[in-house]
Amino acid sequence: MKTGTDARTFQEIDARQQARWRGQAAFKTERLPGKPKFYCLDMFPYPSGEGLHVGHPEGYTASDILCRYKRMKGFEVLHPMGWDAFGLPAENYAISTGVHPRVTTEKNCANYKRQLESLGFSYDWDREISTTDPAYYKWTQWVFLQLYKKGLAYEATTMPINWCPKCKTGLANEEVFQGRCDRCETPIEKKNLKQWMLRITAYGDRLLAGLEGTDWPNSTMLMQKNWVGRSEGAEADFALPGGEKLTVFTTRPDTLYGATYMVLAPEHPLTLKLTTPDQKAAVEAYIAAAARKSDLERTELAKDKTGVFTGAYAVNPVNGEKLPVWTADYVLTTYGTGAIMAVPAHDSRDHEFAAKFGLKMIEVLKPPPDWKGEGAFCGDGTAVNSGIIDGLPTQEAKKKITAWLEEKGIGRAKVNFKLRDWLFARQRYWGEPIPLVHCPKCGTVPVPEKELPLLLPDVEKYQPTGTGESPLAAIDSWVNTSCPACGGAAKRETNTMPQWAGSCWYYLRFIDPKNPSAFVDKELEKAWMPVDLYIGGSEHAVLHLLYARFWHKVLFDLGLVSTDEPFRKLVHPGMILAYAYRDGKGAYRGYKELDIAEDGTAKTPEGETLKPVVEKMSKSKKNVINPDDIQERYGTDAFRLYEMFLGPLEDTKPWNLRGIEGVFRFMKRAYAWGLERHSALTEDKASGPDLILRHQTIEKVGADIEALKFNTAISALMVYLNRLTEQKETSREDFNTFLALLHPFAPHVTDELWELSGGETTLMRQPWPRADKAVISSRDIEIPVQVNGKVKGRLTVKETTPQDEIKRLALEAAAPHTAGKTVLKVIVVPGRLVSIVVK
Repeated sequence: MKTGTDARTFQEIDARQQARWRGQAAFKTERLPGKPKFYCLDMFPYPSGEGLHVGHPEGYTASDILCRYKRMKGFEVLHPMGWDAFGLPAENYAISTGVHPRVTTEKNCANYKRQLESLGFSYDWDREISTTDPAYYKWTQWVFLQLYKKGLAYEATTMPINWCPKCKTGLANEEVFQGRCDRCETPIEKKNLKQWMLRITAYGDRLLAGLEGTDWPNSTMLMQKNWVGRSEGAEADFALPGGEKLTVFTTRPDTLYGATYMVLAPEHPLTLKLTTPDQKAAVEAYIAAAARKSDLERTELAKDKTGVFTGAYAVNPVNGEKLPVWTADYVLTTYGTGAIMAVPAHDSRDHEFAAKFGLKMIEVLKPPPDWKGEGAFCGDGTAVNSGIIDGLPTQEAKKKITAWLEEKGIGRAKVNFKLRDWLFARQRYWGEPIPLVHCPKCGTVPVPEKELPLLLPDVEKYQPTGTGESPLAAIDSWVNTSCPACGGAAKRETNTMPQWAGSCWYYLRFIDPKNPSAFVDKELEKAWMPVDLYIGGSEHAVLHLLYARFWHKVLFDLGLVSTDEPFRKLVHPGMILAYAYRDGKGAYRGYKELDIAEDGTAKTPEGETLKPVVEKMSKSKKNVINPDDIQERYGTDAFRLYEMFLGPLEDTKPWNLRGIEGVFRFMKRAYAWGLERHSALTEDKASGPDLILRHQTIEKVGADIEALKFNTAISALMVYLNRLTEQKETSREDFNTFLALLHPFAPHVTDELWELSGGETTLMRQPWPRADKAVISSRDIEIPVQVNGKVKGRLTVKETTPQDEIKRLALEAAAPHTAGKTVLKVIVVPGRLVSIVVK
């Protein structure tokens, strides 16, 4: 695009201004903020081999606009970027190609960085980090050791874990979705292994309470609350043969008198122990079948209930009744105690089970008179057939029976969490080594902190063993070591950390990325934390955010950080979808082989007309759009503007290949206007509507950026430019104002025009224009007047006109329509309308 002798193509402008910014170190952040601070963080990406598609930069563009604006508003802005580079994809690629995962990771990081820099994002690249850098994971290992010393990291004895047979590694509960591996979608299995765990359950209450002081999306807070799953109830001890006891947790201790049988999870340690000889074969077969099911399959409400009687009985502590003990897969070891008392009259699942197997049902709750349901009544009611709590309403009955259990020493009040401890070990290569040594004499011993980082050794084979050991177990020269405590022969821990470890604390390292003697300097941490705005995908609503909050609270308790919560405000950008095209044979067709019309329909070379379908971007659907291609055709600023102009930031929206043309035309007009006017700017003579529009736009764009309403801010800038291009001459005030307001969105072209007009450095270092409230309030506005919902007149008033005066004027204007009627109500919606209700 050329518009005159002084013009450059947008691509030339992009390259030139980016070189200028690098030469000026324009994005460098001061070590300590000497003015109000703003810490804006993008969730750092895993750098895949495909690079970015147009959906990825949406959040990065939003954060960059806000950061440039905040700098112009006088803030010291911390806006860093790095790479979450450990994980399975690089390792799986290494297995298939023989290329070391470090090589592919470094290559992918370099490509991502090239793309991000080309988009003009104002990251302070001096703070760049990678989770795979030994200088970084030294401190990941160090934090793990603090968890270990605090008793929050422990090795669980053999236990059933989620196992992905394709990835050949254990998975945390949070990494399983609908019974499948969250990464490769393979159905998970249960496998018994020794595993390193983190005691996240110790922070269950804190993880819930901390959410209350944050500015997060309600949906994300609800997901975290549901995952933690706090429930209040009681534990009760049921006597077993031989003097043993079976402890159950229940949220409804008031229904103890209605328990008619017990259920153990198939994996419960007492299941086989209690089973009588004549039931042993049936129970063992049932346990084997349950092991092949996911937790989701086992707890699906609609599924047919299955189970086997163990032959044993337990004694109900409140009435001495002998209750048959069954095993059934709808009970999980991962919730409560792995055993339940079954109350079929007042629990839907117990009711279905009892009905199928002919087990007794006893009603111990009288429902309210208006209950019309069938089957089990599960709500609050009045206790009946319930001994010492007969006649009490549910809440009182719960308190009394719990106190009685505690008095007798056969129960206790209990808070339970659905949250399970975090499975932290992975049986793979490409991750942080766990800095522990196993000594036959001293037990498990931490690697001394002064010897960190414990380096990940180079290997030639990355194949996971599938036996429960990582590939590191085969490297004798690395595994065999000496005990740090006694000096005797010992072996290193061979499991590695999960990919989430490095992202649990990276926001702290950005504050002080080069520090060799601490994970973060205390003074710097206190100056910059918490993160003021955290932008990233909603897919991290549970996993990363829960884990990072847990680690942060531990560091807070250790006195190592100054805030209890790491992220003040959280925003999830909506997904950007794209048009996909399938021909009559069902095959996807790529954009380059189609002739796409303005309305989105497309023609194939064979003449077939295809209608677009909005779908998620993927290579298989041939609808992935590379930002490089868009920038090459339209320039970076048009790309940035269109990403934000698509719609509200948090909405899901489709990328329209034709839609960017309108934004491109706006950029061409803005650049042509700037080239034409920059050398003949006049003194400011604006008055009346033109002056009002200038200050109105300043206020609108600033408020919309603060509220992340970028699409409406761009609309206001388009209106402003329309007026400026209609004028025969442009004042320096309007010229500078328009460039400053547009700069956060389109930094390359605006800095180019700023430089041409004699400006120095970058607009980002200029103060944000100030809106004059007095000028804005002097404008006239039109307000419709409604009578019983129908518009009967319009008022023209000053924006600052008091509401009482507007009400008086509205009643005068509506007098012909209210004569002889009673005015019931007059509602003034400021700046919008007046509604008069009459009868």
